[in-house]
This record gives sequence, structure tokens and C-alpha cells, in this order.
Amino acid sequence: MNGVIAGISYRSLLGRRRIWLLVVLPLVLIGLAVLLRAVGNGSEATTVTLMEKFALGTMLPLLGLIAGTGVIAPEIDDGTIVHLLAKPISRPVIARTKFLVAASMLALFAAVPTFVAAYLLVNLESDIAYGFALGAGVGGVAYAAVFMLLGILTRHAVTIGIAYALIWEGVVGNFVPGARRFSIQQWAQTVADQVSSSPFLSTEITIGFAATALLLVTVGAVLWAGRRLRSFSLTGDE
Repeated sequence: MNGVIAGISYRSLLGRRRIWLLVVLPLVLIGLAVLLRAVGNGSEATTVTLMEKFALGTMLPLLGLIAGTGVIAPEIDDGTIVHLLAKPISRPVIARTKFLVAASMLALFAAVPTFVAAYLLVNLESDIAYGFALGAGVGGVAYAAVFMLLGILTRHAVTIGIAYALIWEGVVGNFVPGARRFSIQQWAQTVADQVSSSPFLSTEITIGFAATALLLVTVGAVLWAGRRLRSFSLTGDE
């Protein structure tokens, strides 16, 4: 990890309008948890539904898109990537650093709020809070890698990412049984199910498959991103 690149990447994410997008979604999740608890509807079933549909199903992929593309795509769009690539730094190191920054943002803005929201509803009952926090963490890491790569591959990363999150993850992955094996959201839910003992949480994917898929997708995307950066010339063209 390169400290200079990490600092630039953090400033890019936290110093622009993206910070508001990173903050709003977790606040909505926690706000919903507070509201449900206030009206006396903080049951296990309700909590699991909220975590599955909103925390992992909506918030996590959108935060992954914001953080993953935000660490690299703006620099490519405005041409400042040229100055970064001109420095005597290995391009795979640049990719790994950008990934670690995005992943840390997902841990802060996805995993932590997910734990807080679940804890507000059911405390530590059935390990739901721990399960979904871990699921959001590992799922967020995978999303960070995939969307960072997407930001390098195309200038339409945000549009493609939204389509992926809404159509594949939100519709196909939830309603087409065979497609669930190829959904980061479903892998994250499998991790949550493995940790939690709640009877209201179950998945069709084994933890062995989910863990392997998360690892392969994350490592593969980061390695591909590093190789792709090598194809960029100092004029910003490929």
C-alpha cells in the first residue's frame, strides 16, 4: 500500500459530494431501525428482512459502487491519472492501494452501520448483528474490487454498475435460483447465515462456495485492475 496514493484517494472520496452519498444510506438504515423499534416491530423476522432487503440488497451494492468507482474513475475522467502513472510506482501497487481505500470505506459505511442497525432492533440475539455485519464486510470488499475494476475498464462505470446492482443483484439474483450462485449479495447473505442462528435467515448457497467465490472475485478483480493500468499510456489512452 502506498501512503501518498491512499491519501489522495481518501481525499477524493471524502472531500467531494460522494461523502454525502456514503453517509445518507447508512443513516437511512439506522433511521429505519430506530423507527421499527419505536413502533414495537423489532422482531427477528423484521430485522432479517431489513438486513437482507435494504442493508445487503440495496445499501451495500450502491456504497460499493460509490467507493469502488470513486477511488479511480474521476482521475481517469479528468486526466489526472496521467500524473499518478508518471510516478515511479508499480501500477499493481496503485490498484491494490485504491482497492484497500475503497474496502476500508465499505467497512466504515456499510459493515459498522449494519451492525448498529441490527443491534438496535434485536441486540445480539441469534448473532444477527454479527452475521450481517460480517456479510456486509466481506461483500463490501468484493464490491469494492469489482467496481474499482469497472471504473478502470469503462467511462460508463456508474451506469453499468447501477444496472448491475438493480437488475442482476436486485431482480435476477433474488428471483432466478441458478443466478444466485453468481451474486455477491447472495454470497454475503450466505456468510451472514453461517454466523447467525436465526431461523428466519437461510440461503441455498453453501459457505464453501460463497467464501471461495468472494475470494476469487476480489483477488481476480484487483489483479486485473493492476494489469489494466499497465495498458494506460502517459497520455491517458490505452
